[in-house]
Amino acid sequence: MPVEWAGSGPELLVTIDRGRGEGLRTQLENQLRAAIRAGRLTAGDPLPSSRELARALGLSRGLVQDGYAQLQAEGYLTSRPGSATRVAAHVPARPSPAPAAVAQPEFPVADFRHGVPDLGLVPRQDWAWAVREACRVMPDAAFDYGDAVGALRLREVLASYAVRVRAASATAADVIVCTGTQQALGLVVGALGLDEVAVEHPGSAATLGSMTNLIHVPVDASGLDVAALERSGARAVLVTPAHQWPTGVVLTGPRRQELIAWARACDGIIIEDDYDAEFRYDRDPVGSLQGLAPDRVVSLGTVSKSLAPALRLGWIIAPEHLHAPIARRKWQADRGSSVVDQYALAALIESGRYDRHLRRMRTEYAARRDTLVTALARHAPHLPLTGLAAGFHAVLNLPAGADEQHLISRAAERGVGLYGFPAAGIILGFGNTPRRTIDAGITAIADLLSAP
Repeated sequence: MPVEWAGSGPELLVTIDRGRGEGLRTQLENQLRAAIRAGRLTAGDPLPSSRELARALGLSRGLVQDGYAQLQAEGYLTSRPGSATRVAAHVPARPSPAPAAVAQPEFPVADFRHGVPDLGLVPRQDWAWAVREACRVMPDAAFDYGDAVGALRLREVLASYAVRVRAASATAADVIVCTGTQQALGLVVGALGLDEVAVEHPGSAATLGSMTNLIHVPVDASGLDVAALERSGARAVLVTPAHQWPTGVVLTGPRRQELIAWARACDGIIIEDDYDAEFRYDRDPVGSLQGLAPDRVVSLGTVSKSLAPALRLGWIIAPEHLHAPIARRKWQADRGSSVVDQYALAALIESGRYDRHLRRMRTEYAARRDTLVTALARHAPHLPLTGLAAGFHAVLNLPAGADEQHLISRAAERGVGLYGFPAAGIILGFGNTPRRTIDAGITAIADLLSAP
């Protein structure tokens, strides 16, 4: 379909060099001819009016009219009274790119990939409403780069939300908006200036990537082994206390107190990744570690699990002495996150739509968890399933000596995606795996799970 333009016609890239020996009209004709041959102008495309193009190039209108007439005589252009001059219909149109082949899923039966929410249940209409609301209420000045730590409105909303839902101790002045956990960790670790950071084992060491040297500290049934942390000599530790990744263990009250005592004794910092604390099922809520020791805990939050990873919005609640160095690094990194999206998230939370979405998703994930439990009870009752109290993944514990990689490979041959971790177990994500798919996937590998 030909593009229609309002006004006198589209912009057109044509340059005239008066220092060249070539005539001005010849330059114009050659460039238009080349644009048509190269496909920059295709059949039916309108050209600017002779008056507009002459004004833009500093030429006489008659010269442009003559150039158009010559190309029309050659069959490149066509014109009729009352209509724009257009590229002739018989000129071959630029070939459209071949439609991309629909990608076939790597695991057509079921993919138990973890760490991903249901991408089909993203609240698109609510987000669209929030973006419109943001554009309606944002003052003109808010469309500038803004403060590197984030829009004040969102920081106020996030602080209030963290206090209300996670028992944090925070005000807007403590919050720094970022693009998610990965950037947050980079900013915090950089601000600390330490060569080593302790991480839970098993845990999410990959989140830190190559930012720093990692010290692996074991996790047991009560959470991080604080005595082992003390022996490590580390002065910073990354923990997931509300729902340890990947075991699902909750850091117990006594361990929390031990961890805070460790931080005070060695002038250390606890980095709390609150990655999926919103999704709990059959246990009482677990408050934020930051609320117990705001001077020693940096708390990280994100909407990647609660809304969608594509939004790239997260936040840091930082102690006063770390706020300025983290903010400075944020400014150096990207001068601040999208202000429109920040206002949209603030509107979504303030309107109650965010809480309603979380309630819907909590109900759906609980149903999927139950489907997974039922399927495994039917096909592999001998394998313990743990980490079920929160989040949207569980851990299938394999017997000692089990060949985890062999199971993963055999399942893949049957179109089922399984993922292991270094503790003789399989992480079964059900965030982006519908109930029917969960049942089908477990059924497809039932004999593999029953094999010794």
